[in-house]
Amino acid sequence: MNFDVNTIREDFPILKEKIYNKPLIYFDNAATTQKPKAVIDKIVEVYTKYNSNIHRGVHYLSNKATTLTEEARQIVQNFINAGSEKEVIFTRGATEGINLIANSFAEKYINKGDEIIVSELEHHSNLVPWQLVAKKYGAKVIKWPFNDKGELSIEVLKSLINDKTKIITVNHVSNSLGTINPIEDIIKIAHSKSIPVMIDGAQAIQHIAVDVQALDCDFYVFSGHKIYGPTGIGVIYGKEKWLEQMPPYQGGGEMIDTVSFEETTFNELPFKFEAGTPNYVDTIALGEAIKYVESIGIDNIAAYEHELLEYAQKKLETIPQIEFIGTATNKTSVISFNIKGIHSFDAGTILDKMGIAVRTGTHCTEPVMQHFNINGTIRASFAFYNTKEEINELYNGLIKVIELFG
Repeated sequence: MNFDVNTIREDFPILKEKIYNKPLIYFDNAATTQKPKAVIDKIVEVYTKYNSNIHRGVHYLSNKATTLTEEARQIVQNFINAGSEKEVIFTRGATEGINLIANSFAEKYINKGDEIIVSELEHHSNLVPWQLVAKKYGAKVIKWPFNDKGELSIEVLKSLINDKTKIITVNHVSNSLGTINPIEDIIKIAHSKSIPVMIDGAQAIQHIAVDVQALDCDFYVFSGHKIYGPTGIGVIYGKEKWLEQMPPYQGGGEMIDTVSFEETTFNELPFKFEAGTPNYVDTIALGEAIKYVESIGIDNIAAYEHELLEYAQKKLETIPQIEFIGTATNKTSVISFNIKGIHSFDAGTILDKMGIAVRTGTHCTEPVMQHFNINGTIRASFAFYNTKEEINELYNGLIKVIELFG
């Protein structure tokens, strides 16, 4: 594998920063990833050279910004292998994307007594929107539980599906456990019963190759800031057959065809779902982030991150006080754990003083924590700019935390 992590690290300015006079070791990538200089420079370039509201102007700046925005849509389309540019919708993030799908789908297809299957592994942003629409339309959210390894069972899913099931929603990768879910099998089972599937891909898009046509998913959602792009930008992929039928989520400029006080007609896809001035600067920068990932190769990234995961797992297993939470066979680069007798917040605070950034708490997955009867975990999540030397420092830091608490 032609992969030079030291060269890659040079592309990320923040990795040269020091925290409490210690080199920054950033293991909070599941929360947000750091940004390469190419992305930062692109944001500056747009604001200093091309800044203008898009789609509406006849002048040079507007045309330039519009062209770059639509080029970013094509970059996303190619990256996930969507069938058409019409199936790529830009949002403010994965959370807005899921809310959009939940509300628009429910308005068209959910009625009193219907059921929505949601996995127990979900981030709150892929549970709460479905609870809200279920309450609004008199439907019911059905929990699809996972086992103590943090894995979902296809057989359990089969037992939950019935004539009332209108949609199944599940993450591609669990943000708190790192489990890679068998979404190909999930989609096949659902489609055999003519049930659509929405995939939350926020924790997958930066780690593994995603081909929405091969998966045959009905909806796929992700955030820009998880894949080395800016915050405030996200993507919905939706099959055209669903998006054409679903009503708009928000009203305003751009999403309209004609407006009168008597009636409003709506724009064609994807603009029907992109009301108002879009976040065109960060859209363009997201395209740059994807180009950067493609220059390294998503398969190269996946292979290297798997090396890091295996190395960290073996290293931390030698510490007897550590209890691992989520031991799925198929995982991406997340390790969630606790230290016996030490609160996760206390451990994370001490690690921070050593320059090591980890995430502590429930990770917006309280049902996951309730399943394990715990109040949170320490989560170390790795990216392709992390190193085995940094993992060694995490190991040393954890030993010091344990020694400090006696």
